[in-house]
Amino acid sequence: MTKRLTVWAVGLALVAAASLPLVFHAQPRSAQPAASAAATPSPVPAASPAPQHHPRIEAAMHHLEEAKRELEAAPEEFQGHRVKAIEHVNQALGECHRALEVAPR
Repeated sequence: MTKRLTVWAVGLALVAAASLPLVFHAQPRSAQPAASAAATPSPVPAASPAPQHHPRIEAAMHHLEEAKRELEAAPEEFQGHRVKAIEHVNQALGECHRALEVAPR
């Protein structure tokens, strides 16, 4: 049971880390054509822009933190693979934090 859980947690961490480039290269599409968008007056910017949420990154971070807790709670070492998996999850979390730091506001 714990081996299956470890494999699942490592797989989840790798999928989350591998999906980061897909999330950041996706450009939001405008619902309006360029001509009508130019005719629409733009709102006056606020004094301090509200922080934007990045729900996919935040969800990935939540899942990575959950995977890390599961890995840390595993009773066995799995010949060092559990520790290595935790290191990879920590690296993925670090990449997520750096991604949020450079994300457009």
